[in-house]
Amino acid sequence: MDSLKIGNITLPHRAVFGPMAGFTDAPCRRLMAQHGAGFTVSEMVSSRALVYHDHKTVSLLKAEPNGAPYGVQIFGEVPQIMGEAAAAIEEYQFDFLDINMGCPAPKIVSGGAGSKLMLDPDLCGRIVEQVKAHTTRPVTVKMRKGWDADHITAVECAKACEQAGAELIAVHARTREQMYTPGIDPDIIAKVKAAVKVPVLGNGDIHTAEDAVEMMQRTGCDGVMIARAALGDPWLFERVNAAIEGLPTPEEPNLQARMNALRRQVEEMVEQKGEYTAMPQARAQTMHYMKGLKGAAALRRCCCTLSRLEDLDELIAAVFEEQRKAGLDPDDVREVPFP
Repeated sequence: MDSLKIGNITLPHRAVFGPMAGFTDAPCRRLMAQHGAGFTVSEMVSSRALVYHDHKTVSLLKAEPNGAPYGVQIFGEVPQIMGEAAAAIEEYQFDFLDINMGCPAPKIVSGGAGSKLMLDPDLCGRIVEQVKAHTTRPVTVKMRKGWDADHITAVECAKACEQAGAELIAVHARTREQMYTPGIDPDIIAKVKAAVKVPVLGNGDIHTAEDAVEMMQRTGCDGVMIARAALGDPWLFERVNAAIEGLPTPEEPNLQARMNALRRQVEEMVEQKGEYTAMPQARAQTMHYMKGLKGAAALRRCCCTLSRLEDLDELIAAVFEEQRKAGLDPDDVREVPFP
């Protein structure tokens, strides 16, 4: 299998980390890249905010070199403003520019952006054209299956985007109306793949390495985009890449490795944003690390109250204590609390 490319960028792997508002900050992106994400993408940034030089927004864009290509995702519904936004961030360090045509959040779609764009393939094309005209970097698009059951427009939108110069298309195989449930429709990914020549990534409901391989076999897509399922489990990328590349399944991390990853991620968040801002944001990240642990419900309740870094150390001590009481992880000797 040849390696996957976005324009002139060669991706190290075919499983990539999708953008999520409130989650995919620099520490989170670095962690995923370290574990084999083929690329990572910023939280979505408003094109208007960029044009008006909103510095809070710009801080979302800070690139941290992390060993995988990094894209900035912008949203908006006015082609000219999207183009100006692309021009406004040309000075920043990133590898490609991603356009959001998939976000289902009411506050985004009520302004006509995100998945609302799926109602107008022509507008999708004009947006890509403007962004392309104002950046030197490859342009990618993340879209959905369509707006609702009566407006399944992914194929038309993908063709319009490709024609306007998009160099990769990621398809979340649900409509906006379906939000994040029920099951996905792999056939729409297959249809988009058949309709365009640029690489297509399949997105939605990939929780295991088997899910990823099945999606690629069933749809013919070039790679997979994983988002929510990797939170608290960056090792998912190692398992998925091994399965796609036909390599042996890597060893599962033990409890110590999982807690070390959590501690480092939150520590970096605090270093970058300060404890006051970082710790409330860390609560949701931390909850994902409690998946599958004994006493997870009580531990998640502790996650909701994190406000200082030392609270996290208490939580981690409680995690080890709960697992010890349950007689789990006997090999997990804690000689060094954290590396």
